[in-house]
Amino acid sequence: MEPTIIRHLETVRGITEQMIKKIPEEISDIVPKGFNNNIRWNFGHIASVQEKLVFRVLGEEMGIPKEYEQFFGAGTKPAEWEGTPPSLAEIAVVLTEQKTRIKDFIQGRLHEKLPTPFTNRAGITFYTLGETLLFSFYHEALHVETIKRLYRSISSK
Repeated sequence: MEPTIIRHLETVRGITEQMIKKIPEEISDIVPKGFNNNIRWNFGHIASVQEKLVFRVLGEEMGIPKEYEQFFGAGTKPAEWEGTPPSLAEIAVVLTEQKTRIKDFIQGRLHEKLPTPFTNRAGITFYTLGETLLFSFYHEALHVETIKRLYRSISSK
């Protein structure tokens, strides 16, 4: 099962990596009416949450830049940013490097119990690394769809 999950990780993240390459930097900070966040936030948020769902839940040190939490953590929004967020190119590198670190880290660990069960904002409780990793694919897909909707909204104007 582990090889299948790793292939799925590569597929899901590969879609995200291809998408970020196609988005022009100059539109990445537009927040269209009806949206709370922009394209840049969504890509950064994918990296931020994935890091938590794989590494932090096991008490491991996070391997993404510390400022990702202030820019892209749950509950943040671009309207409240202080400072300059990473460029799309910088986020793309983080996403690609993260995929490699995750593939190396999860080898033989998918059934590893979390030190403390983790309950997300939706009230779902996870008990193993495999559960949090599998949920992260769903989370990433939701934000990829949001990025598509943002892009369509911006491009239609």
